[in-house]
Amino acid sequence: MANTPEIEELINKRLDELLPQKLDALLQERAESKTPSMAIIATKGTLDWGYPPFILASTAAALGWDVTVFFTFYGLQLVKKDISDLKISPLGNPGMPMKMPFGPDWFRSINWNIPNIVQANIPGFESLATSLMEQTIKNNGVAPLAELRELSQEAGVKFVVCQMTVELFGFDHNDFVDGMDYVGAASFLPVAQEADVTLFI
Repeated sequence: MANTPEIEELINKRLDELLPQKLDALLQERAESKTPSMAIIATKGTLDWGYPPFILASTAAALGWDVTVFFTFYGLQLVKKDISDLKISPLGNPGMPMKMPFGPDWFRSINWNIPNIVQANIPGFESLATSLMEQTIKNNGVAPLAELRELSQEAGVKFVVCQMTVELFGFDHNDFVDGMDYVGAASFLPVAQEADVTLFI
């Protein structure tokens, strides 16, 4: 029995009503079942710049995300076995003026805007700034960088190291912590492309 034009019109109208609803439901179901992912490119290797990739990575992993951190250039310093010698350089860093981590309240409240010319010419100023940052971290109960890195690995964060940079700087795989993959940029780019969140730090 052939469909009349009226029946076909009713069928098409009903399909137009149902299909978008079904499609929306399928897309929502797929989005809810998908595990979010994050890719971080870590390029800096100072004490202060070491915290952002590990804080973001460990937090996302604790939320159930798939997280990959790609360490390249100076970011390699963050995955060396010994990171106790990481420094902080206030020189040329406009965000660096900080309050002191010790002393009476009036002293702690001062913002120490020290000119670059002074920072550059005082021997040991970088070591002083590093000590002050370490004290600030300790005073506020923030985990040391090595501990935060270990927590990230325990949470399942994948550490990926740029093999080209390892060779460029003359490092050896034994210089770094265990549990990392050594790849080229071409291997990491698809991970970054497919990630829900990609960050360059």
